[in-house]
Amino acid sequence: QVQLVESGGGLVQAGGSLRLSCAASGRTFSSSAMGWFRQAPGKEREFVAAISWNGGNTNYGDSVKGRFTISRDNAENTVYLRMTSLKPEDTAVYYCAARFGMLPMAKFSSDYNYWGQGTQVTVSS
Repeated sequence: QVQLVESGGGLVQAGGSLRLSCAASGRTFSSSAMGWFRQAPGKEREFVAAISWNGGNTNYGDSVKGRFTISRDNAENTVYLRMTSLKPEDTAVYYCAARFGMLPMAKFSSDYNYWGQGTQVTVSS
């Protein structure tokens, strides 16, 4: 069993920055690809970013490329999402997710085994 706990969300003005953290319990974190997704009210869950189990590869959704950076610290069992140049349309609940078994990183939510509870990010104009 793995538990994922997100933190770092909040209210920020457009153009500002935030860093989200996702702390994982369990020994399988270092062999898990990790992803960040977001869901705004009335919209489907959207892929934001993913990172391979060893951190060597990353992938981003088109709407965040060049503004967001995903990283991980396997010694700390934590994955991060650095968000810069935030826009009002980035407002959403952000979720981290884990994909076990040294599988490639993925951009579909159905590929992930465990999810955190989410953290709210609100960007004011």
